[in-house]
Amino acid sequence: MSESLDLHRQELRRGTVVLACLLMLRTPEYGYQLLEQLQRSGIEVDGNTLYPLLRRLEKQGLLTSAWNTDDSRPRKYYTTSKVGRQAAATLSADWAHLSHALELLITEGSAS
Repeated sequence: MSESLDLHRQELRRGTVVLACLLMLRTPEYGYQLLEQLQRSGIEVDGNTLYPLLRRLEKQGLLTSAWNTDDSRPRKYYTTSKVGRQAAATLSADWAHLSHALELLITEGSAS
């Protein structure tokens, strides 16, 4: 595949990772756990992308975090905030609209 197409695919995935994180973090999870869950769901992301994204979403008020030091290894757990849940609802509706519109374009294009 061309480098240009790879860049477009990366851009397409980038927006989906934000929405996926907001949806998956309705229950608290730490970074590596979230990374594995995203990958199991078919959403490709690596730690060098995910961890800065989590910090950015927290800074924007869409996530909250808390350290759990009960285990031998302290872990920072992230949870979608109230504002983040509202954003997830809006982004989910936008995703559904875009998905429907693109599906129409795909099926119309294949019918030509």
